[in-house]
Amino acid sequence: MTDSATRDQICALGQSMFARGLTFGASGNISVRVDDGWLMTPTGSTLGTLEPTRLSKLNLAGELISGDPPTKESFLHLTMYQQRPKAGAVVHLHATHSVAVSCLDGIDPNDVLPPITAYYVMRIRQLPLVPYFPPGDIDLARAVGEMASKHHAVLLANHGPVVAGLSLDDAVQATEELEETAKLFLLLRDQKTRFLTADQVADLRRRFPAKI
Repeated sequence: MTDSATRDQICALGQSMFARGLTFGASGNISVRVDDGWLMTPTGSTLGTLEPTRLSKLNLAGELISGDPPTKESFLHLTMYQQRPKAGAVVHLHATHSVAVSCLDGIDPNDVLPPITAYYVMRIRQLPLVPYFPPGDIDLARAVGEMASKHHAVLLANHGPVVAGLSLDDAVQATEELEETAKLFLLLRDQKTRFLTADQVADLRRRFPAKI
């Protein structure tokens, strides 16, 4: 994909997620790996009104070489890329239901959401909870890096999900699946629920091996 096409795709998917309420205000950020570095959404930008020419271009050393200054959470993206060599894109949102789940007391920090649907298991597999750190804290990057070596998706406590994918489409679809599962989880909390069994989860993981 050309640089121009990649920029257009970032803006189009950002606008789509904003229009559907998956992000709001100036929250959320997107990055895509390119041959000579990364393209990222700028700091303070709204995903619904991104401009292709103003996207941040970082070199392989993570230094800004063109465009507006990158998201202040660029370190989260770079950490995911360092730990997930196959990752082609990273999406970080403050999606309502995912954030709500990240604030709950008593959730399993090793795997926050239960296997409600097959597609959640196929696209997310396992979702660990990263302890709370203030936005921009370098210790947050270290904590994400420790988990990202084994997981392509993590949930930041009282903050939101960070999801890597082979491509931007993959990362967006996985993030959307995570948010929908978080919504289902909250809807079902007071109901007697039939989750997928351990055998069913194992079968799905065998049939659909991890791509990243």
